[in-house]
Amino acid sequence: MPPSVHHGTTLFVFPHPSPSYLNNGNGLCNLVRKPRSRPRTMIIRSNKGNPEMGSLFGERLYLGMDFGTSGARFALIDKQGEVHAEGKREYPLYKSGETMDRTRSWKETLFSLLEDVPGHLRELITSISIDGTSATTLILDSNTGEPLWRPFLYNESCPDALPTVKSIAPANHTVCSGSSTLCKLVFWWERESSNKKSAVLLHQADWLLWLLHGKMGVSDYNNALKVGYDPELDSYPSWLLSQPYSQLLPSVTAPGTSIGHLKEDIRSQFGFPKDCVVCAGTTDSIAAFLAARATQPGKAVTSLGSTLAIKLLSTTRVEDARFGVYSHRLDDKWLVGGASNTGGAVLRQLFTDEQLEKLSEHINPMESSPLDYYPLNTAGERFPVADPKMAPRLHPQPESDVEFLHGILESIARIEAKGYGLLKDLGATEVEEVFTAGGGAKNEKWTKIRERVLGLPVSRATQTEAAFGAALLALKGFQQSAL
Repeated sequence: MPPSVHHGTTLFVFPHPSPSYLNNGNGLCNLVRKPRSRPRTMIIRSNKGNPEMGSLFGERLYLGMDFGTSGARFALIDKQGEVHAEGKREYPLYKSGETMDRTRSWKETLFSLLEDVPGHLRELITSISIDGTSATTLILDSNTGEPLWRPFLYNESCPDALPTVKSIAPANHTVCSGSSTLCKLVFWWERESSNKKSAVLLHQADWLLWLLHGKMGVSDYNNALKVGYDPELDSYPSWLLSQPYSQLLPSVTAPGTSIGHLKEDIRSQFGFPKDCVVCAGTTDSIAAFLAARATQPGKAVTSLGSTLAIKLLSTTRVEDARFGVYSHRLDDKWLVGGASNTGGAVLRQLFTDEQLEKLSEHINPMESSPLDYYPLNTAGERFPVADPKMAPRLHPQPESDVEFLHGILESIARIEAKGYGLLKDLGATEVEEVFTAGGGAKNEKWTKIRERVLGLPVSRATQTEAAFGAALLALKGFQQSAL
């Protein structure tokens, strides 16, 4: 967990900023490297009660698992959304030669989480779903399930493949980014001379779910977006299907759709019921949005972590790769999102948690700050301004640290407002209410500043864990299969 300081009612939690992209100079994809940590597990909460109560009253439970950047979590809920148990594990570190063996790490963590679910609750679990990091990509042998290449992580960029992708995809398409799944597929295809006939592409969540249900080659339309799937047409586009590597593309279904029953050996090993089904998953950011339960058009979630990310539920689809704006389908609506490079990482470079807490106490959130900053760690911004050379702006710096912090918080709020304004200009539904996730959600003074700047109701989301969102998908899958 990132470090935090808690005094009174204000809690600041911001992850330490990551180093910039590392170019290895050998034509391989570039990636951000995360700090290593030892594997661990922690059961955060378990509603033990009477082990027989669920059986007596026919209670059904729904398991969601979230596989993030450094570890994984599970949440076990009932149909009312009450959490019966939740826990987490950090990924163990394994090496295969000189590279990290991430598939082994993820697989071990998956089964460790299943073991961590309290034994008396496993027999009540009716359905399971999993979310994973967007654009984390595996190329597998479809016959054996063995990886044919090391996993491409969500933050890897494959710039060598970008010209090829841009030559076939429509202008400003979501795949026209070096970190897209399609760029990773093209990168592999252009370097691999064998194993192409039996190869299949899966995303991290798809692969983990395959380990549970055993049906190779199934994805969901949220994970498949960055490989080129068109969720509006509900199919892969012709410009993609005409490519030779289209044979690797998985079949696609809606998130939460029941794929099949839990494999017999896993069911027997862990004591799950015979009718337990495994449901299609989603990405981690979509699962976190689902957890906030912002279900109506105009509702939005701003995540104030190391960066500023916004997601807005819209009746219309919006796509513009210039600003990194794209839309995920959510049933008959669209989740439109964008991410700025400003955020909590800048604050962590300037203040400690204790300083943030104490200085915030002296800020009057109803007063407008005259300071006009653009807080960035390094040069470059994409949303709501597309300028790779934009320089950080944190001057002039007043003598008062309270005024300085006030100016930074308000400037980030103005960037947030500009972001929602851009989404509206691009055609999305106008924002009406904002829920907040991430460490910044706990700063009440910042929330009031944002309310004033946005001119909208702003509140902290009561539930923001992606594992909870994945559990809601498992519940949805069961409800649909029961119809």
